[in-house]
Amino acid sequence: MTLKVLARYAIRQPTDAKKCLNILCVALRLCAKYLSYISESASRTSVALVFFVAAFLNVQDALAQLKAGTGKSNITAANCGVVHDSLFVKALVLQNGSSRVAIISLDVVAIGGIGDIPDSFFPEITLLLKNEFKIDHLLISPSHNHLDGFLNGGKKIAADVQGKTVSAVKKAMANMEPVKVGAGKGFENRFAMNRRIRLKDGKVFTIRHANPNMPDDQVAGLGEIDPEIGILKMERKDGTIKAVVYNYACHPYTGMPDKGVTAEFPGFASQLIEDQLGHHSMAFFVQGAAGDITEVLYKDTDHPRDCESFGQMLGMSVLKALKEISIGHSDQLSVVSETVSLPLRTDISILLDTLLLQEKRVLASLRSTNLNLKSFIPLYIKYNLSPNFPSYSAEQYLFEKKGGFSGLDKMDEANKQDIDKYLRNVFAMEKLSQIQEDRHQLLLRQADVNRLGGNHVSAQIMALSIGNFILVSFPGEPFSEVGMKIKASSPYPNTFIAGYSNGYLHYAPTAESYQQLGYEVMNCILAPEWQKIYQERIMELLKQLKISKK
Repeated sequence: MTLKVLARYAIRQPTDAKKCLNILCVALRLCAKYLSYISESASRTSVALVFFVAAFLNVQDALAQLKAGTGKSNITAANCGVVHDSLFVKALVLQNGSSRVAIISLDVVAIGGIGDIPDSFFPEITLLLKNEFKIDHLLISPSHNHLDGFLNGGKKIAADVQGKTVSAVKKAMANMEPVKVGAGKGFENRFAMNRRIRLKDGKVFTIRHANPNMPDDQVAGLGEIDPEIGILKMERKDGTIKAVVYNYACHPYTGMPDKGVTAEFPGFASQLIEDQLGHHSMAFFVQGAAGDITEVLYKDTDHPRDCESFGQMLGMSVLKALKEISIGHSDQLSVVSETVSLPLRTDISILLDTLLLQEKRVLASLRSTNLNLKSFIPLYIKYNLSPNFPSYSAEQYLFEKKGGFSGLDKMDEANKQDIDKYLRNVFAMEKLSQIQEDRHQLLLRQADVNRLGGNHVSAQIMALSIGNFILVSFPGEPFSEVGMKIKASSPYPNTFIAGYSNGYLHYAPTAESYQQLGYEVMNCILAPEWQKIYQERIMELLKQLKISKK
């Protein structure tokens, strides 16, 4: 009788799946206890009842409904100077049956490693949210925003980011409601470019403010970008949009004319999306494989730096794609994660020695020159403005030639030699500054490798499916090619990569990029073999996801 009552009560609780499961588990335990006391003939009936309860568990699990809640908190520090637009932490809490997952987006440069968020943040917030809100799995995705204080003076983020993150999750838990989901793709190629410039000598130069650009005649081509926007649409029962998760790959570091705090293009894109959708919709930006991708005009010196138009482009592209995304039949929630061991590089000392030899060669190329900057600039302009008659008008050259004189020609010859020597010294200086920056980055990463000790570093990776929307994570800055290879290899068409997530291991170049060098290779702790290991493990995690075939 007790079993019958429990089963009937459980069936009457279809909206509270977790409570229902707990009741049925009690029923199973009572069945097992009952079986130990009854006769063999009676046990067959009880076994049938056990099978019924187990089957009912499976039915309830299949009927479990996806619910979502959203919340956010302002994490901009008080009295931090000019603030163009605020920084936020946003929380998207998802639940289906007993499984509960949170996606946390932050307008910051990284989770640990660099910036003002400490390495302890991820393990501490993971434990805190698990204990307080029963969050089983957590994906923390920083936008990699460099204008959170990383490039503009530091101390722009509120000290209690952890508390504000908990507050955002608490708000999300308070407005959980049933949702249906749809996955799709958008396209945006107007403001992102590959910043690794291929040179004619087979090497690569990275566009950065820390280095002058290479001479134009040495440039051979550009690398590729991933223009795809991965989009998850979450609708309420009334058809309004509860949340949008969108994934795109590009460094956010242009900033605004006032040089103040800003959430950069992801912040502007999210605000545009939310304003247009209304109904308290919340947009969540998830940074992609952006290790080698920059905003265009990053080194523009003719216009004020302004990233708002980039955000508007991305936001409009997301809104356009949203109109074409249909709500799917699957609302399953599945997460698989593991910690992988990635090899640390062992060639940093060799690279440092190579840079030292390069520096000696460049220094040896410097020559004495008759010019300084003040005398060089007017000469350079004059001899480029009129190469044939730089020192005077044409008639004076004709007069000297007719009279058998050569004063102007001889002076021009000497000036051109001085200009050429001065230019060679300038190019040598630019090369020296690049060598010094490369050495600086290598020494920083060598210190990281020494601090870690051993030959490997641990990295948490994850595969997450929300309906037919798939995210795989990496705790660092993978190149765009890595993301595109994973997408191409995945058995699921709506697979996207969340870079920079749940930690920070600096740059993660493709294996082929190590021979081409460039800033990202100098600013890397991983050995080239990392890519193969990571991609293979991600493919295994994708196989383990429980994804509906509907």
